[in-house]
Amino acid sequence: MATRLVYLDHNATTPLDDRVAQAMLRTWQSGPANPSSQHAFGRQARRQLEAARETIAQCLGACRSSRQPDRVIFTSGGTEANNLALLGFLGISTADRPTPAAERTNQRAERDLAAALSDQADAPEAIVSAIEHPSILAAAALLRQRGMRVHLAPPDRHGVVRPETVAALLSPRTRLVSVMLANNETGVLQPVAEIAAVCRSQLHAGGVVIHTDAVQAVGKHRVCFRELGVDAMTVAAHKFGGPVGIGALVVMDGVLPRPLLVGGFQQGGLRPGTESVALAVGFAEALRLAHEELPARIERMRQLRDRLEERLRVAVPDCQILGHEAPRLPNTTCVAFPGIDRQALVMALDLEGVACSTGSACASGSSEPSPTLLAMGLDRRLVEGAIRLSLGSTTTQEELDWAFDRISLHVKKLRR
Repeated sequence: MATRLVYLDHNATTPLDDRVAQAMLRTWQSGPANPSSQHAFGRQARRQLEAARETIAQCLGACRSSRQPDRVIFTSGGTEANNLALLGFLGISTADRPTPAAERTNQRAERDLAAALSDQADAPEAIVSAIEHPSILAAAALLRQRGMRVHLAPPDRHGVVRPETVAALLSPRTRLVSVMLANNETGVLQPVAEIAAVCRSQLHAGGVVIHTDAVQAVGKHRVCFRELGVDAMTVAAHKFGGPVGIGALVVMDGVLPRPLLVGGFQQGGLRPGTESVALAVGFAEALRLAHEELPARIERMRQLRDRLEERLRVAVPDCQILGHEAPRLPNTTCVAFPGIDRQALVMALDLEGVACSTGSACASGSSEPSPTLLAMGLDRRLVEGAIRLSLGSTTTQEELDWAFDRISLHVKKLRR
């Protein structure tokens, strides 16, 4: 058994902030909370819910003062919000989605279908980057099955999806563009505002929806919805000290997705189902704290991250920090040890009490190399030996020093 535990997987999820937990507990203790009920308990719950929504909109830079304010649509998390964006804006139903087993059985047939669809000159088109979260890429695959042409915009060798790359894929048939704000594996920031500006300038007639998955960026980087120039943005509370089980799709006024769920009138019918007031309050409180403490958090995490990377370079001279030449989140390092099996290293570190990962937690069951790193055109030996270390606002220098000793030790052991 490990003598201590060091958590370096904050990009997967973060510990619930004690202040957030207390805010949620007070909400639960305040009485029954169905914000759709018309009695006093329901009205109180509605006030709490809308106050949380306003706080979230304000912290994210959404406009709430106009006659048609930007919307904050609560979802169960980032995955649902991403699906609502890609499928909802294009009117795609998930009701007849194939089962995972059927998808595996029919992979060749689907490739043939996709090839046939790509020849349809008049098919509507979508553009997503090749480094997106699995919830975006899977939704894009479903769009392709439904008859839409989907283009993957590749990153450069630094992990950046360039505006000119997206511009080259635009056409009058483009209906949706989705590029994440910060990559979950490398931490590399994407030029979303520039990409949105290029899309607006080339597609003068409009009709294109621009979406960004900002799940990894919020709480670690300054994010302003209106300044990005996008139509929709995905956020998840558990990435910055909030509760698991709630996220949001922030939507520009006048742009509405088709709901993926039916059977309720909540949130204007865009996402029916009784809202969890306590989760919304926790979401708002975590975001408020992250917003207020952001400059200090950024500086502290960057200093810790940079010192860790410097020590790793000295201890293992041939290791490579992937994406380090591009602007990155201050808490993320994706380090590759050539010749090392990444999964063996992660398991060895886990036994020592160091929690890290080989990539997205939503794809952690896969033994396949990272699609993000492969899309960057990296050497296969680097991809096979890459792990992700992601810090949080509570990570200490002592924890990193302890983790560094274990990482350098086990890299040398595995090489022997």
